[in-house]
Amino acid sequence: MSADLLDDLLRRVRRLEAIHEIEQLKYRYLRACDAKDVDGFRDCFVRQGADLDYGVLGQFSDREPLVQIFNQVARQRGGDGAWIVHDVHHGHHPSIELVDDHTATGRWTLGFVTLHQTPGFYTQASMEYHDRYVIEDGRWKIQTSHAKPLTSITTPLPAGLMLGPGPSA
Repeated sequence: MSADLLDDLLRRVRRLEAIHEIEQLKYRYLRACDAKDVDGFRDCFVRQGADLDYGVLGQFSDREPLVQIFNQVARQRGGDGAWIVHDVHHGHHPSIELVDDHTATGRWTLGFVTLHQTPGFYTQASMEYHDRYVIEDGRWKIQTSHAKPLTSITTPLPAGLMLGPGPSA
């Protein structure tokens, strides 16, 4: 095998590994959302200088204000100690483009379901994430994430609905 062919194969493998690592990052983010894992959620973003636009939740130039909102909303408990908000985040159709060895962009479609016990509604929605990823301390992190709504259906929860306990976070 020629040196040029080996170099090309190495470059292609590194590209595939980077894309895989970025996909794993987004999956960790989605799992952290569902598990109400504040530290895991925080760890998905760059420490400083983020550009985050989450629509009705707000726009942020750093991860900490978004982490605070996540903590307040996702981790609400009722008087009985049960979770008030139950979420399911499913990321679909990733499209990752490497800009260079330390920067990438990505688009994801999110399928999202939330059951909110107080005041009692169910929402099924979809949106598209437009992300930018960078390497920080040797790991891919989300630097930019803009969530663009696509569809949303909200309906009252039926009387007598029984919800499971949710994550143990």
